[in-house]
Amino acid sequence: MLPLTSILSQPESSHLEGKSAKGGFPDSFWESYSAFANSDGGVIILGVEEDSNGKLCIKDGLKDAPKMKETFWKLVNNRQKISHNIVLEKCVYILESDGKQILVVEIPRAERTVRPVYKGNDPRNGTYKRFGTGDHLCTAEEVGAMLRDSSISPLDAVAVEDINLTALNMETVRGYRQMFKLTNPSHLWNTLDDEIFLRRIRATGAAQDGQYHPTEAGLLMFGYEYEITRRFPQYFLDYQEDRKVVGVAQWKDRIVSSSGDWSGNLFDFAMKILTKLQSDLKIPFVVKGFQRIDDTPLHRLMREAVTNCLVHADYYGRQGIVVSKNSDGFIFANPGGMRIPTSEALAGGVSDPRNATLLKMFSFIRFGERAGSGLNGIVYVWEKVFHTAPEIFVKHEYDRTFLKLPTLGKEPDMEAMTEFYPDEEEETNDPVNENVTANVRVNGTVNDPINENVTANVTANDPINENGTLNGTINDHLNEDGTINGTLNDPTNRNVTKNDPINGTLNEDGTINGTLKSQIMDIIRDNPNVNAIQLTKSLNKSLRQIRRFLAELQASGSIRRVGAKKNGHWEVINNQSNK
Repeated sequence: MLPLTSILSQPESSHLEGKSAKGGFPDSFWESYSAFANSDGGVIILGVEEDSNGKLCIKDGLKDAPKMKETFWKLVNNRQKISHNIVLEKCVYILESDGKQILVVEIPRAERTVRPVYKGNDPRNGTYKRFGTGDHLCTAEEVGAMLRDSSISPLDAVAVEDINLTALNMETVRGYRQMFKLTNPSHLWNTLDDEIFLRRIRATGAAQDGQYHPTEAGLLMFGYEYEITRRFPQYFLDYQEDRKVVGVAQWKDRIVSSSGDWSGNLFDFAMKILTKLQSDLKIPFVVKGFQRIDDTPLHRLMREAVTNCLVHADYYGRQGIVVSKNSDGFIFANPGGMRIPTSEALAGGVSDPRNATLLKMFSFIRFGERAGSGLNGIVYVWEKVFHTAPEIFVKHEYDRTFLKLPTLGKEPDMEAMTEFYPDEEEETNDPVNENVTANVRVNGTVNDPINENVTANVTANDPINENGTLNGTINDHLNEDGTINGTLNDPTNRNVTKNDPINGTLNEDGTINGTLKSQIMDIIRDNPNVNAIQLTKSLNKSLRQIRRFLAELQASGSIRRVGAKKNGHWEVINNQSNK
């Protein structure tokens, strides 16, 4: 229940609508109901008016608020009045001020499977969206987009029967297969011919005529632009670099899908623009083995941002995809709104791609593997490295989604960036290591008389232990960054204890009695779906530390990962309390 002060003395907005309801339950209520349900939700208040400053106030209130509430419930369940009842009982309530009553109705954003929510019997004439302070009747194109999004099955897996395999650019297919082989060198699909390989990745599928044709995803990924536009007339890809308007628009560099000098498909577009997006990114000096790592967290973030833009786009929508690089940052814009609320996307753990088959194709070559755990990871990494806040928003009047990554002319924080590198011996390819599977190197032997009961809590990349040998007393004083103080042969350190601020005391039964690792296990008990980024925020530790602690807890048998990397959950193996 919202407090009265939060809904009065406020002007109407994209999330707030007031109606006097002096003549009874207003029929315009259902236009606002539809608009909020099809946008981002909102609140409708009956019994209020605008004052001279345009803010909502109670003048007369409702004559009979309980009856008005009863009327609402009667009408909201009438399919002749509104297509869906999406309101919970607790979200409809009466508030009172100075003896005057109003009725408040909180309307959530509708799930995409029930959209469009429309007034009356015809979605083409009764579907609304909220733009600013007004309810706007949707066009047939907007209604069609909502109907497409309501499908449970991925539409991009549908075979396009009126287009044959000659629509695919085989040079693009070969380029993709080369990346597939580099990424998956021992995969059985590497030995398949092109025709069977395309079936395996669902770039082609059987149609009703019994023949194999490109799927929508396959056509978008590998097709020629002039063939793609046969299926998607509004299809357009646009990369702009340093765009300026001096009388006319000018660019330092521009790539468009309709130029005719390249294929114009998604795979080639991604390859072309990633080279340009990543060209000026600073590279910290980080070494793995004897080789410098040039694929930085920002390089991976750019791949994630491009993939995110391409797999969430509505290719039937207008204006196409626009990716821009400027001196003050990057912008990724795609047709189609968010299929889940922005707040859920930023919280992480939920993904609902518009083109699930396309996402799978990109994931085969390690694009879109939740680098940064999706949008929330992109935001988190960017804020840490550039100390600026990204923006993610939807312009409902254009049905268009924007991701802005501002630099504001700042250089990246190189020290902060190094926190997001995967540890040397991690087996997972997920750059954020949200679901870490790792081999923890124990420096020293179990039978070493000095270290007999000691578990080494260091990483392979610790500069002191780079060659895998022990320099120092393991737990004499273990710093939070994994470095070690003390000397191994110091006779005063032969009775080493296992007490430290990170690992706590190891009990005889294998449970942990301490601080940070104990806290991680407690959080996992309460929320098995928690990811690494959420742990960093809860415990105020770096991703590198959290990844190491998760890996050590797994190696010690305290926790385990159940199910797939992306959709599984954590499980505490020993459920005894460690507090």
